Amino acid sequence: MKLLYLTTVLFLIFTNVSLCAQQLVYKPINPAFGGDTFNYQWLLSSATAQNQFDDASSSYSSTSSSLGSFTDSLNRQLLSQLSTKLFGNQFGEGDLKPGTYIFGSMYLEVTQANGGLLIKILNTGTGEQSEIIIPGQN
Repeated sequence: MKLLYLTTVLFLIFTNVSLCAQQLVYKPINPAFGGDTFNYQWLLSSATAQNQFDDASSSYSSTSSSLGSFTDSLNRQLLSQLSTKLFGNQFGEGDLKPGTYIFGSMYLEVTQANGGLLIKILNTGTGEQSEIIIPGQN
């Protein structure tokens, strides 16, 4: 029995058995959560590859030409000027006054409410409604 014990001890001493351990550390992959910023392109391409939805219904086109962009901007400015002139003709230069106003298929009703003005907007073509409260107008 002593021989077996002595042999085991000598075997453990002369064999260089080293145990290694390391600390487990979590490192996020996503750059939004502290991961490496070089992972962004890989994450985006893998998400795009997995996307099953078609974006054909989107009206925004990232490949629009500068001429198309200029035309859209010009249309927005012209419509803005037109609506400003229509509102100026209808309301005058002063504040909004209570009453009813009609702009094509848009029906506006301006009423005095507690602490301000209440504007009810009704699109008679689609039936959509909206309410706007302007506080502090007396």
